[in-house]
Amino acid sequence: MFRITKEFHFSASHQLTSLPPDHQCARLHGHNYIVEVELSANGLNDNGFVRDYHDLAPFKRYIDESFDHRHLNDLLGHEQVTAEYLARHFYEWCKARLRETSAVRVSETPKTWAEYRP
Repeated sequence: MFRITKEFHFSASHQLTSLPPDHQCARLHGHNYIVEVELSANGLNDNGFVRDYHDLAPFKRYIDESFDHRHLNDLLGHEQVTAEYLARHFYEWCKARLRETSAVRVSETPKTWAEYRP
């Protein structure tokens, strides 16, 4: 199995309102998110790639235009915009366009991340 990964960055705010009011994540706050998209294949294409990294350019545009410097609760229409939720959301977006998508990891801080891998 061959795997490649590309990293993307954006900054956004969110609030997890179902948490107790004294929980730090219940307050409006933001993160400098890192999103890693993993593509996998059993073999390589004629160019020796799993997939050309350039094929992820539409995802970069999606992140930059739709997510960067936005309030995620408003953008996604609900109150539980967790890293886990974002990982699944980005996985589904990528998988619909790139069949080789095998996982997405979303980091909120350098020491914390969530991964969606069906």
